[in-house]
Amino acid sequence: MGCWKQVKTNTWAFPTLILCLYGFFYMMKPSEPFLTPYLTGPDKNLTTDEVTNQILPVWTYSYLALLFPVFLLTDYVRYKPVLLLQGISLIVTWLLLLFAHGVLAMQLVEFFYGMVTATEVAYYAYIYSVVSNQHYQKVTSYCRSVTLVAATVAAVLGQLLVSFAHVSYFYLNAITLASVSLASLCAFFLPAPQRSMFFHRKDAPEPLPGPGKGPAAGAARGPSSCQEERSPDAAARAPTPQPQAGNAGLHRHTLSVLLQLGRDLRDCYGSRKLLYWSLWWALATAGFNQVVNYVQVLWDFRAPSHSSAVYNGAVEAIATFLSSLTSFLVQYVKINWDYFGELALGIFSAIDASCLFLMHFSTSIWACYAGYLIFKACYMLLLTIATESKEANKQMKHHFLCP
Repeated sequence: MGCWKQVKTNTWAFPTLILCLYGFFYMMKPSEPFLTPYLTGPDKNLTTDEVTNQILPVWTYSYLALLFPVFLLTDYVRYKPVLLLQGISLIVTWLLLLFAHGVLAMQLVEFFYGMVTATEVAYYAYIYSVVSNQHYQKVTSYCRSVTLVAATVAAVLGQLLVSFAHVSYFYLNAITLASVSLASLCAFFLPAPQRSMFFHRKDAPEPLPGPGKGPAAGAARGPSSCQEERSPDAAARAPTPQPQAGNAGLHRHTLSVLLQLGRDLRDCYGSRKLLYWSLWWALATAGFNQVVNYVQVLWDFRAPSHSSAVYNGAVEAIATFLSSLTSFLVQYVKINWDYFGELALGIFSAIDASCLFLMHFSTSIWACYAGYLIFKACYMLLLTIATESKEANKQMKHHFLCP
């Protein structure tokens, strides 16, 4: 008990531990690589046309519609309620997957899963509201690593259960429901943040630290939106601003927040280079999400799950491992990505496009698997290169990672 109290009183260890547990159980979904075989199999008895044209598109549009409102809501309610909402949406998603039937019910599944993916912003944004800036890199590394490990373990577990234990897809979804329920339970134990990026920020800048006070001591002073970097303790000690009386005060505060958001976006994207990288990032992420959303339909078309062995879990596990490996190895490549980043972007984007053409025109399921592995590894590699760009990294840190 003494050790637990010591961990809990640490300003960053306790929320990091709970957040890592949440991330592990959230990503521990062994049924996910087998969604299309489950929907088109005897459990749901849907046709491939219904899955492709009526069910899966709901996720795309619901995710798009919810993304920006959820981003503002996440900041307004200070992260934790949105993580709780994500946990509830996960439970509803898998309850419907297990016990509901019909196209409309599966469309509701996709809507709630769109809510799940739209609220993912709260997972990493929460870190910067409760962890002091000298621990940002360490805690982010922990949280990202645990999600990658969980995704790999889940995919391997799902493949082993399907191939060797002949477990039905229904019970894989039951295991996933248990996992996401544990994730929701973990979210209740997260400390409630006292500050956020826009709606609950401290207007007065923190006094400059003296020499030798940590990594932030030598950091260049950023734009005004980042000058209030401080530890959670300092934020907690700061006097809480009294709410302004009446609706007029609330409207003025909301307007000032939106204006501040507009100024931050204007300052951040004043760099043409960062604008180009962000544009690529948005388009590449949109394309990647579409590929991930529909690739199982392609695999099921090339090798129907009712008459062929299904290796979706093994492919996802290998893809996650390769993505982690390429992202990890980038830091050991001695290349100035400010100068060669665009060249790498062009080369690996062309490789990704070639993989998509290969998956489309090839009739071999193994060629489709190989194309997907290369596609996902290159995409994750490019995301890492984008964040390695010094200019882009510095400006993104100032405007989006600094509460």
